[in-house]
Amino acid sequence: MVSVPRVVIAAPASGTGKTTVATGLLAAYRKRGLSVAPFKVGPDYIDPGYHALAAGRPGRNLDPVMVGEELIGPLFAHGSAGTDLAVVEGVMGLYDGRTGAGDTGSTAHVAALLNAPVILVVNAAAQGRSVAALVHGFRSFGNVHIGGVILNQVGSDRHEAMLREALEEVGTPVLGAMRRASAVAAPSRHLGLVPAAERRTEALASVEALAALVESSVDLEAVLALARSAPTLSATPWSPEAREPVPGRPVVAIAGGPAFTFAYAETAELLAGAGAEVVVVDPLRDEKLPDGTRALVVGGGFPEVYASELSANEPLRLAVASLAAVGMPIAAECAGLLWLCRTLDGAPMCGVLDADAAMTPSLTLGYRDAVALSDSPILPAGSRITGHEFHRTTVHPRSGLLLEPAGGAAWAWRGADPEGFAAPNLHASYLHLHWAADPAMAHRLVTAAAAT
Repeated sequence: MVSVPRVVIAAPASGTGKTTVATGLLAAYRKRGLSVAPFKVGPDYIDPGYHALAAGRPGRNLDPVMVGEELIGPLFAHGSAGTDLAVVEGVMGLYDGRTGAGDTGSTAHVAALLNAPVILVVNAAAQGRSVAALVHGFRSFGNVHIGGVILNQVGSDRHEAMLREALEEVGTPVLGAMRRASAVAAPSRHLGLVPAAERRTEALASVEALAALVESSVDLEAVLALARSAPTLSATPWSPEAREPVPGRPVVAIAGGPAFTFAYAETAELLAGAGAEVVVVDPLRDEKLPDGTRALVVGGGFPEVYASELSANEPLRLAVASLAAVGMPIAAECAGLLWLCRTLDGAPMCGVLDADAAMTPSLTLGYRDAVALSDSPILPAGSRITGHEFHRTTVHPRSGLLLEPAGGAAWAWRGADPEGFAAPNLHASYLHLHWAADPAMAHRLVTAAAAT
């Protein structure tokens, strides 16, 4: 049973201020001495980085499409254990879920699974009394409890009074009204906000500004009271501990640093729980792999932004190529796939894959129900899992079919050619996976590491 107070921060659409409010609330309550747990609905990696700065603990994702709705409560219980308050930032609009699947994977879906009250963040910059119709529609459409509204981009005291009067007509409490504030803005680029790890000093200043904005604009006592109204949640905390950890404590290196910021906290926890000694390597700074490395995991990020720096680190590139050459397991996704290629936009990379990567103007985005085509260090052929693609790059060739019989393609899914590269010691693909959906992936990789 989970009795952590909790609230979901939602909005009518993307770009209305959910991240501003959620991060500001986390920072403001932490300043007041509360232990706060941050969460993000969906597969986003960037917002949790800002949440982590504000909360002082890992930002975690709750994605029922990736892990199944039965794991949402347990993952929430795991991530919020021992805290005073959990703040869950939504994704897109409140009822926007997986395309063609109703509200599955939406903020409303997760709010219902957590039995958590919702605060709707409304961009009121060009709104007057019509804000009441908007909020009334959102309240009556679904099966979630919208406990109040926080108004964003309010222009003046007169504007605020008009909005409050309108919302009073439909019986919706206004929990805050925030003015326009340039100090809290974060820069963006081709895949969204610039990750906090790439601009830590500036990001910390932004988080402090967000805390001040929220403290001056939001009724924190009313928000906390709403969060405390959430009923007890029936869920057993998820555990990353394997029933039979692999003996020997093999060292598994995980790529980190500014170039590789896309990672779920549960991945490292699962590897450790499976018996590995997990060590972070920063490909922008470290010229060798951690001592004793027996396996390498490379998540997503922005290697295209750091292509010249990654290329200049020849010692580490050669070390990764050597690791692969002697048969030690490597698992890479998206940015990791690019780093393992022969080149990225013409710059030499690790050369583990006989493939070349390049930036492209088009965005590839969406969930994929995939089946593994080849055995790899993380999955046997025939395994089925749901992952997520999010990139503006291409790799040629698209898959490892040309590597047969030494290797093959990683995945197949409906409507696309086979994708990714797989071999007994290698898995490299664009597909982001949430390893909590299948903890056997971590155990399989650690087992392979111990055996090499």
